[in-house]
Amino acid sequence: MDMDSFFASVEIREKPELKGLPVVVGSDPKGGSGRGVVSACSYEARKYGIQSAMPISQAYRLCPDAVFLPVNMKLYADVSAKVMELLKGFADRLQQVSVDEAYLVPGPEIRNFEEAAIYALKIKDEVQKQEGITCSVGIGPNKLIAKIASGFQKPDGLTVVRPEDVREFLFPLPVSKIPGIGKKTAETLKIMGITRVKELANCDVQFLTEKFGKMGLRMKQLANGLDFGEVRENKSIKSISRHGTFAEDTNDPVKIIGSLNLLIESVHRSLLKHRLLFRTVNLTVRFEDFSTYTRSKTIPIWTSDIFVMKRISMQLLSEFIGNRKLRLVGIGVAKLRERDEKQTLITDF
Repeated sequence: MDMDSFFASVEIREKPELKGLPVVVGSDPKGGSGRGVVSACSYEARKYGIQSAMPISQAYRLCPDAVFLPVNMKLYADVSAKVMELLKGFADRLQQVSVDEAYLVPGPEIRNFEEAAIYALKIKDEVQKQEGITCSVGIGPNKLIAKIASGFQKPDGLTVVRPEDVREFLFPLPVSKIPGIGKKTAETLKIMGITRVKELANCDVQFLTEKFGKMGLRMKQLANGLDFGEVRENKSIKSISRHGTFAEDTNDPVKIIGSLNLLIESVHRSLLKHRLLFRTVNLTVRFEDFSTYTRSKTIPIWTSDIFVMKRISMQLLSEFIGNRKLRLVGIGVAKLRERDEKQTLITDF
């Protein structure tokens, strides 16, 4: 999963009047004399030739009428954290690799690529509903294929590559699409007569290792669609949360409490899976006008008791029931610690 033009998309979400305009996030262009670089840009800005990591002065020359905005990393990190928490609700394993990119392995209930595609559409829809930005998803038999596929139909794309289609998908691509092959390596390969993935895949491995060392073997493997890297979860979990957006805004207590209970059960399963205890329960509600409120309560002891979670959640929710219609409800736990391996809970029986 890869967020689309993440920094720029978040800025446009915060300032809807910028939608459809070329937006550049980065250093101050200073009328074309700025010395920094472009951190991100909208797809409208890309039409003028502007790209990430380009000198900001060059971006200004290409489109002086673009909207230039400073980097707001605190905002982007906050949105990123919310997106990653959302993804955890869909994942059996989740590996975040950057502020706007993650690998996700769904649970065993997703049995084939067709079901995975439907699942990905649900993820994309939930990201759009909850955070107001789009993402692109790639589905493949390994991390390499999934990563390349995620960038294949941006923005708001979904690309599925089945195992039997890997070579047909990879071979026509330029070698620069292979992760790890940068500009200098691509130039060296071009001198060797290799510009497409198919040519790299069919190149003699001894020839490649003589030129690039161990990286030569790695490049040939990747060009043939081979990637043995596993999706590894980040070990440090600071919080676990789940959010749900109602199909229609509602102030029906039965619907709201029913939805909240399902979210609590999902959080609880994740707690047990990771053998974690919590002390803080966080509630989030978003009204039909998108105004968002949070409430939290910290208890004196660590626990993983679902009934404690439900009781506190209902206490926190009570002030919002019967008021305006809700668009979203969310629940989370924080102040986590690992459970002692010798400690036995009733859920172990």
